[in-house]
Amino acid sequence: MVGGGRGAFIGALHRIAAAMDGQIELVCGAFSSDPQRSKDSGADLFLPANRCYGTYEEMIRAEAKLPLGERMDFMCIVTPNFMHFPPAKMALENGFHVLSDKPATFSLDEAKKLAAIVKKSGLLYGLTHNYTGYPLVKEARAMVAAGKLGKIRKVVVEYPQGWLATRLEASDQKQAAWRTDPKRSGAAGCIGDIGTHAENLAEYITGLPISELAADLTAFVKGRKLDDDGNLLLRFKGGAKGVLHSSQISVGEENNLNIRVYGEKGGLEWHQNEPNTLLVKWLDQPTQIFRTGNGYLGKAAASATRTPPSHPEGYLEAFANVYRAFAGAVRARLDGKKLAKDDPANDYPKIEDGVRGMAFIEAVVKSSKANAAWTKLET
Repeated sequence: MVGGGRGAFIGALHRIAAAMDGQIELVCGAFSSDPQRSKDSGADLFLPANRCYGTYEEMIRAEAKLPLGERMDFMCIVTPNFMHFPPAKMALENGFHVLSDKPATFSLDEAKKLAAIVKKSGLLYGLTHNYTGYPLVKEARAMVAAGKLGKIRKVVVEYPQGWLATRLEASDQKQAAWRTDPKRSGAAGCIGDIGTHAENLAEYITGLPISELAADLTAFVKGRKLDDDGNLLLRFKGGAKGVLHSSQISVGEENNLNIRVYGEKGGLEWHQNEPNTLLVKWLDQPTQIFRTGNGYLGKAAASATRTPPSHPEGYLEAFANVYRAFAGAVRARLDGKKLAKDDPANDYPKIEDGVRGMAFIEAVVKSSKANAAWTKLET
């Protein structure tokens, strides 16, 4: 692991998700930009001292010298955005698979360079868009792919939060500080942090890439350098239209990610606040309620389900599904096996999703600066 040491937020969630299935063991790490804090963080996790590294460069060089079976099999990156590309590049160039927190990189240029490195290396690269791991998100995707809703016409996806309704970064709150800093977060704030989740979820469920968009970004909080609210119109390949709303100043909202998809025959609705329920709506029938854990769900949803019906299953389990899939893909590589296209181990966000996410961010920023002019995604 790179990042995720003392005082970090997302690293602990990654470690829980990675450990949930007993398929992944944390064996080494460079947990902080401060070498001593990194080593102390590794000690907190009961790692041997010689596997607690001061820097990611030191870790990659040292691990590469160890024989296969003793060295790390893949590296997970859980740092702020500006530190995604350098360790990913070095790991891939030294023979290690990479799983990274989103967005993939600091800029679209970096993402395209990373995609070229992934292709040249022939190694695996995954991105933790963890909301794709929910069973009923997979059921929704399967329904759309099977044509049950007919041709998709409209997509409405929202991700409102309220935690940055005040200038929290001025109080030295670590998570707020780097997310609102263009030198560490990148060209966008709210859109880069959670808007990319909404974009990825819309494309994952519908199977339709966003072709162009019109965006209006605002930094409502005085003194804030990056957007804290965004409103977008979307055009998808194939003719579907959409609306995307992403906000971190929506007072009272927590992580209210939700999506509605409407086709010629029917529609569906899913809320992250109630992830075990999927509403499916029809022209000439009553609304159906699909629930996680039941036998009527398809293969993809069933493989992502961990508990019996009505037992709470949520964020951490979805996160773990991404890790389990990536672990399965790594295991197949180590065993010299080729996975079938529909194997659950193939179902995790890849470098192409990372490039699309960065193209989305840059298109949004460009459009907003041009008074919400329609702007194509340059992938």
